[in-house]
Amino acid sequence: MSEDTERHAMKMAKKKAARDKIMAQKTDKRGLIIVHTGKGKGKSTAAFGMIFRHIAHGMKSGVVQFIKGGMSTGERDMILDRFGDICSFHTMGEGFTWETQDKTRDTEMAQAAWAKAKELIRDPSNSMVLLDEINIAIRYDYVDINEVVQFLVDEKPEMTHVVLTGRNAKEELIEIADLVTEMELVKHPFRSGVKAQIGVEY
Repeated sequence: MSEDTERHAMKMAKKKAARDKIMAQKTDKRGLIIVHTGKGKGKSTAAFGMIFRHIAHGMKSGVVQFIKGGMSTGERDMILDRFGDICSFHTMGEGFTWETQDKTRDTEMAQAAWAKAKELIRDPSNSMVLLDEINIAIRYDYVDINEVVQFLVDEKPEMTHVVLTGRNAKEELIEIADLVTEMELVKHPFRSGVKAQIGVEY
């Protein structure tokens, strides 16, 4: 064994020992409040990755889409076609608010989505519930942030994970969350004139 290889092996052994010690102390297990926010692409994509992990492990989950309308998306179509028995999928919005241009209607739809979200979260058989683009509904005051926070703190079952996506997550939500990821926009093809493409954006 060369000196460089031996030095590397010793360094990695020390890292492993330190890591094992840290991991031995992590014994808590509970349902998490997870927030994906920021201007960068990937918030819903990452959240659906967790939903598909749940599906792969045979764990029941649910999805409520607050803003996105009835357009076909790969994840929605696959879940409805193949995994509807284990993942409940509800597209409650009618499109982005600049498309509908009807605040009263948008508010009604968002309130219906929030009611469905609470129903799914209260169901202890769901171990994860994704509230896709709820932060947009909260930002436009279609759903009250204080009600969302109070519900998650007071009524979310102990072992249920709740994932909330969308830009501009409120500080009140970030404060109670266990995991917050902010997607940072570095570069996006849309700015170069490239439209949303099947298999990438939907």
